[in-house]
Amino acid sequence: MELYEKNGNILYILNILKKYSDEEHLLQIKDIKEKIKELYDVDIDPRTIRRNINLLKEKFAYDISTYAENKEGYYILRDPETDFEPGEIRAIIDQFSYANYITSSVANGIIKKCKNMLNIYENEKFKDYKIIANDTKTDNIEVIKNIEDISKAIYEKKKIEFTYWKYELNNGLKKVNVNTIKCSPYSIIYSMQQFYLICLKDGAPTMYTYRLDRMKKLNILDESLSKRVKQKEVENYIKTNIAMFGGDNEEIEFNCNMELLDMVIEQFGKDIVLTKVDEHTFKAKVNASINGFKFFTLRNLENVKIVKPSKLKDQIKKIISNYK
Repeated sequence: MELYEKNGNILYILNILKKYSDEEHLLQIKDIKEKIKELYDVDIDPRTIRRNINLLKEKFAYDISTYAENKEGYYILRDPETDFEPGEIRAIIDQFSYANYITSSVANGIIKKCKNMLNIYENEKFKDYKIIANDTKTDNIEVIKNIEDISKAIYEKKKIEFTYWKYELNNGLKKVNVNTIKCSPYSIIYSMQQFYLICLKDGAPTMYTYRLDRMKKLNILDESLSKRVKQKEVENYIKTNIAMFGGDNEEIEFNCNMELLDMVIEQFGKDIVLTKVDEHTFKAKVNASINGFKFFTLRNLENVKIVKPSKLKDQIKKIISNYK
């Protein structure tokens, strides 16, 4: 046991510095010694503490400010290449707190890991942290595994198979397995708070999109991809399928209220054709899925006017007339 404790000295010291020190909370050697005794029930000689701190600095390249340098005490600085800043950790925690694509239990586990990367003073700022959101999280615990397995299949250029479900109102709200999908996976993307698989379904001529939170029983098959698809084809599919609605892509021209300029750029990217009509209106040309753009228009009906294609204008008019 004594040998293990001796070998663990450097880890005791490193953990204390990470959890209990920063630029505003410097530790004296006696503080480090007392903390190690309190947490690990181990007595370490002050000279051993100093020697191990020097070892952490010189051999393991930890950025530790010492008493010799600052005349106050010891604290460890973050490595900008490997350590997250508190603001970055907060952004990650918020993302998983409100993300719909993972269960609450998985989200809480990830949040706990994130908090463990912070020192005690930074963690204190999270004591009153509360999630204020609708109950919209998935209950599919397989999502994270789906991400791992699909990523592996893409790397190994193998097909996958999974069951796909949707909601139905039949004597109450129920989940129903629609069918079993066999496909060649090409990419996973994140859009509108969901992860999507971009793939080529067996027997289909065009690419399809599936939500990862609706996949169950996913397996990697011992079959090569049906077709090698260039990365540029995948990128073009992603850029032109609004809100992950599939369908044929066409050039769409529309006039839009200037108040929606930021939204249009966020939705379609910066490389679309934009022309200022007047102080209140701009014209845009995009190459996008008709189905996806139809839903975009209906969400912003008072501010978007379709110029072409005529079939999209007719679809919008028909939908509006059905509500009169």
